[in-house]
Amino acid sequence: MLKTVRKGEWIHLIIPMEWNGKTLEEVFRQIWEAPKKLTHTFRMENRILLDGVRVNWTLPLHSGEVLQMRLFTEEPLSVIPHFHDIDVLYEDDHVIVINKPPFMNTHPNDTNEDHTTLTNALAFYLQAKGENRNIRQVHRLDRDTSGAILFAKHALAGAILDKMLEKREIKRTYIAAVNGVFNQKKGRINAPIGKDRHHATRRRVSNTGQEAITNYHVLFEDKHKQISIVKCWLETGRTHQIRVHLSHTGHPIIGDILYGGEKKINRQALHAAKLEFHHPITQEKITCHAPVLDLQELFKQIDVYTL
Repeated sequence: MLKTVRKGEWIHLIIPMEWNGKTLEEVFRQIWEAPKKLTHTFRMENRILLDGVRVNWTLPLHSGEVLQMRLFTEEPLSVIPHFHDIDVLYEDDHVIVINKPPFMNTHPNDTNEDHTTLTNALAFYLQAKGENRNIRQVHRLDRDTSGAILFAKHALAGAILDKMLEKREIKRTYIAAVNGVFNQKKGRINAPIGKDRHHATRRRVSNTGQEAITNYHVLFEDKHKQISIVKCWLETGRTHQIRVHLSHTGHPIIGDILYGGEKKINRQALHAAKLEFHHPITQEKITCHAPVLDLQELFKQIDVYTL
């Protein structure tokens, strides 16, 4: 875990032993895997100091030196702040994890017209704290899916987390209530997913689709009601992946009428219950559990803190 202290717009970071001898260029390129454009911005705008003076990006760093990075500058907001109660699961200067409610889009499709998304609510929340910065969505949840969702609070954290997501280093665990009882109580669904050419928003298992892998484990089943609660975790992140895969196995999610689920409730019974990742700056292991805010009757057998 790296030692950091925030001082105004700057973060002070103590160079760790494992960076000894590396250049700042190598830290950005190899350790953080930051985009070239972002690295260039930090370099040209002198946003990095070493022990209080302008850093030479090509000279080796030494453990114990203090790297100062200007990360917390104000930005013109890209969305209109709009108040909505939000449930914060974790927050620091760099990231924020929210327990997203159902029936809410993650981000606006039209920033001028749509002001009621989670991103707008976060903009209001941060602005009320005096933080006029754009929030950066790392991954997404469908409008009717609830649970833990991760945002970055500045560009460098966002870039690092984007790369971690691409490398499958952010683990997302979901719970779903589905129709039917499984023959196999745990398994791995490896079936590519592509667009359904007969339906604008629907996806389907397709040999020509993108690789998609979902792991599942049955947590509870009611043979009389023909309902199962399953834990799912992803190795890939395709649109509607869990919904498509569970439907493909003959166990559509309850309420998910798009993929054949029974309309017993007013949304698909899918909840992002747990989120695990290493902090993009400090490298600390972060684990967030998201309680179910609705559908308690359906998920009453499940304690998300034991997942």
